[in-house]
Amino acid sequence: MQDQNFYINFISKSLNLNSKSVDSTVKLLLEGSTIPFISRYRKEVTGNLDEVQIFDINKEYHKLVELDKRKETILGSIEEQGKLTDDLKKKIENCYDSNELEDIYLPYKKKRKTKADVAKENGLEPLAKIIFEQKDNSIENRLNDFLNEKVATIEEAIQGAKDIIAEWVSEDQLLREYLRSEFRKKAVIGSKIIKTKKDEADAQAYKDYFEFNEALHKCPSHRYLAMMRGENEGFLRVIVDIEQELAIEYINYKYITSRGQLADWNKEAIEDSYKRLIVPSVENQIRVEYKTKADEEAIKVFVENLKQLLMAAPLGQKRVLAIDPGFRTGCKVVCLDEKGDFLEYKTIYPHEPQKQETEAREVINKLIQNHSISTIAIGNGTASRETSSFVESFVDTKKIQVFVVSENGASIYSASTVAREEFPDHDVTVRGAISIGRRLLDPLAELVKIDAKSVGVGQYQHDVDQTLLKESLDQTVINCVNKVGVNLNTASKHLLHYVSGLGATIAQNIVNYRSEKGQFASREELLKVTRLGAKAYEQCAGFLRIKNGLNPLDNTGVHPESYHIVEQMAKDLSVNISDLIANKELRKKVELKKYITDKVGLPTLTDIMNELDKPGLDIRGEAKAFAFDERVKTITDVYEGMYLNGIVTNLTNFGAFVDIGIKQGALIHISQITKKFIKNPAEVLKLGQEVNAKVMSVDVERGRVNLSLLG
Repeated sequence: MQDQNFYINFISKSLNLNSKSVDSTVKLLLEGSTIPFISRYRKEVTGNLDEVQIFDINKEYHKLVELDKRKETILGSIEEQGKLTDDLKKKIENCYDSNELEDIYLPYKKKRKTKADVAKENGLEPLAKIIFEQKDNSIENRLNDFLNEKVATIEEAIQGAKDIIAEWVSEDQLLREYLRSEFRKKAVIGSKIIKTKKDEADAQAYKDYFEFNEALHKCPSHRYLAMMRGENEGFLRVIVDIEQELAIEYINYKYITSRGQLADWNKEAIEDSYKRLIVPSVENQIRVEYKTKADEEAIKVFVENLKQLLMAAPLGQKRVLAIDPGFRTGCKVVCLDEKGDFLEYKTIYPHEPQKQETEAREVINKLIQNHSISTIAIGNGTASRETSSFVESFVDTKKIQVFVVSENGASIYSASTVAREEFPDHDVTVRGAISIGRRLLDPLAELVKIDAKSVGVGQYQHDVDQTLLKESLDQTVINCVNKVGVNLNTASKHLLHYVSGLGATIAQNIVNYRSEKGQFASREELLKVTRLGAKAYEQCAGFLRIKNGLNPLDNTGVHPESYHIVEQMAKDLSVNISDLIANKELRKKVELKKYITDKVGLPTLTDIMNELDKPGLDIRGEAKAFAFDERVKTITDVYEGMYLNGIVTNLTNFGAFVDIGIKQGALIHISQITKKFIKNPAEVLKLGQEVNAKVMSVDVERGRVNLSLLG
């Protein structure tokens, strides 16, 4: 409906971005380029936009396209009715607010038969026009003229006319926009407990919302979503409303132009219109609007947490003994090699009720010896602290590091199709232990197999728009995978699936090629993979790494399209590429300005030099072991005033959750994080960060511990 220039200018203003950058980015996206590829290898073209900005441009562009499709549907519908005028068509075409668009369409929208429709069928529209115009003061003398076989009394005639007027008022576009504005500024959101559900609601942690009122515009996203969840689950009744009398007074001021009976009938119609037609509709629009805002805020928090979780430091290629701890059912123990491949499985029972400590000790020592184990990973679920203490009581921790690893998502993985494909001969308990070990070796490679909603770092993730959530989380996973880079010769199909330009089918084809032909010797060999054409190669090549390949640049983030630049640099220094990579002093002699062209600028050249500085280096760092306070095993060991070490496991708008080595997570409220004002805990804390916090309160009955970083 609109040309491309309109879209570009609209997005540019909406996101406060340079229109040239937006235009270039949209063109690249429409050509099939991925967000990671554009942000990493087309910096000169986009003006150095990052992946978040490119994602926003993509989202806004598709929203505009969908809105134009909706307009086409609306125009077609009105034209079918023979009611489309030039002015109305122009009004629709120039509208870019979805609420406003639906308001314009409302009088023409096909809907179920209303009271007004019935009244019109009964011949009462002329009477409604007379009453609404408020000019014919003698109408009372002619009311009998509107009686017929369907309208038996004057009261029925007047009521029918008022029903028609009520609908006319409700379809006033400017009035609805005014009332939406009033709702945004002045509405109060309130919740009340449904009395028959009070006891159950208390157990579900809705006690704070049994009798609650707050200005809507001040209501934070987590509180809004909590109330919506309470309403959806049938515990709460939630209302969003403004002061009714003032709203009706405004409508009367707009429409009432006389005094007497005609004015009174109009006032009655207006009050009916407001209560029956306008408020339910406008309230629903506002609730959807604020729900969308709350969803976006919650998703933003989730995305940031997920990003930090995915980018957590890996242990690297070491042999691991992983334990999924338990009491009655025992501890599941598996051994993995440096690549995370399964070696052996045992079950031990070191805890009550069996208490087979000697046998368990012998099993672990034998596994360590047989498989040259250098690291032990213990899940942080039930019996985690007891298992850690047991293992550390006889293992030489100077030679073998012991890590406590998050189990979030391990049970989801172990029961998944992915896990069954990988380990068809083992049950869920064994798969869970394997996942714990692999989570330590490489968090990113393991977590991509799990639904992102299940990794334990969200805020109301099951209550938000699931399509928007999936889109945002998928893009976050893609961004992280491509930022780290993937070993082409060892990556699973699940990890390869997220590499720019690949997808599930080509990822599987790469794995099949490796199985048939052996390891890739060069990136260029990718072009021999079935269905991996020139475009896919362009998009993926820079993110795939080959260690000890034919070309040392294949183990860097330098894109093959830029190899000639590095080759020229080496040639100008009379050295080979390997020497240039190995010798920092040689690289210092490179004058980047010499290699600037109309297509390659300083951003790309700077990235190339950074990659030559650290070929094959994992940007995530290396995992470090962490020790909880030995005094604390359960919540009953925690007391007010003590200081405890902990690991930040989740960040929300209202605070940070911390693992202090007990079953229950502890909370640092946002007010207890720093003395400075912050809008979000993520401004100060990071996922996986070690903290030393003071215990402010302990509620054993409710399983709650509150901490403070303020001392």
